[in-house]
Amino acid sequence: MIAAMQMDENLTHVTCFAHTINLAAKRALKLGTTARLLGRIRRIVGYFHRSTCAAEALVSAQKSLQLQVDEGGVRDCDDDDDDDDDEDGGDTDIRDGVTSHKLIIDVETRWNSAHDMVERFLEQQPATCLALLSPDVRRNNTADSTALNDDEIKNAEEMMKALKPMKDATNITSVDSSPTLSIIAPLLHQMLNDNTDKGFAPKAGDKPLVREMKRAIHEDLSRRYTSEKTKLLLHKASALDPRFKALPFLAAEEQVDIEASLIREAASLEDQQMRPGDGVSDSSPGESAGEGPARKRNSASAALVNLLGSTFNTEVRVVPSASSRAEEELKRYWAEPALALTEDPLEWWKSSEKSFPLLAKLAKRYLCIPGTSVAAERVFSTAGDVVKAQRSCLTPEHVDQLVFLQKNLNISDC
Repeated sequence: MIAAMQMDENLTHVTCFAHTINLAAKRALKLGTTARLLGRIRRIVGYFHRSTCAAEALVSAQKSLQLQVDEGGVRDCDDDDDDDDDEDGGDTDIRDGVTSHKLIIDVETRWNSAHDMVERFLEQQPATCLALLSPDVRRNNTADSTALNDDEIKNAEEMMKALKPMKDATNITSVDSSPTLSIIAPLLHQMLNDNTDKGFAPKAGDKPLVREMKRAIHEDLSRRYTSEKTKLLLHKASALDPRFKALPFLAAEEQVDIEASLIREAASLEDQQMRPGDGVSDSSPGESAGEGPARKRNSASAALVNLLGSTFNTEVRVVPSASSRAEEELKRYWAEPALALTEDPLEWWKSSEKSFPLLAKLAKRYLCIPGTSVAAERVFSTAGDVVKAQRSCLTPEHVDQLVFLQKNLNISDC
């Protein structure tokens, strides 16, 4: 759980979005047909990992089918810094100066490792099939690791296609350097949308396996982030992100409510920080720097001041309220062009802070909230790699230094 922020004296919690995706995907992968298919692929991959004879036959098959990849063109399938793709700790195998893709075996804690396993298996499926038909492999193969039939391969391909949006969402939340809270509402709406091929609402043309997976994912995601306070928090964060500020996934009435809520909160922040006399200038119009000396009054004006000055000479300057200034800022903010999805919203607010001083305070309050705890979990994983039984004599100070250097020291390629 991520402690989001304190609003109205109540602490609002938002679940890590990467963990939410992981739970929904794992629920879909545990369905009967899908689980059996993954089990078949896992047994085949595990056999190639355990058997030296099968591994040699696979490399030979890759070469004969020209499935190997040049050394400079290896594709890295690892999405997280803290986990290996396979039990051998490597993604590729280099033999005779040629780099070939190794099969990947999944790990329990990461659903996307199952996706990577199936993706690599389908890529190397001709080679695995040829290797399993090798006489030496068949003679030594005592496990249930025969090649997949055509229906199983088609189901695996459909499963990969169905899970592609989940894979993309996992990459966004896990790889992005600053996955703020604002990303959750747009991604969640896209996944639950019935009118797009990237949503998980079952469609009439889906195959039974895909329909079951989509239904499981859709039901699981529909139960997340359902409280009104959480939805308000997510929508306000998205509105303050210049990439998603249009809020096209909300109805017009909801957009109006979000706008009014932002105006009220921005004005309240200003009122809390406003000191007596702020925003009011003691100098009268015409006396500001650069306008030159005031015009000399004639005698009639001087006489009028002497007679009526005590009654009518009080100068009143109308200072806009914080609410009206917040409303004016919000209108100008809406009028600004939307930020490209590839740009950083935090950098945009850094450069636009002077143009939108009230909204900038609100943006700092919302966009500082991480939408996922992946970055923090990676720090713990790094610490676990440093503190091992073989290094039990390390002092706490040295552990802190090693973790800090691993996360912050960039070593350029020599």
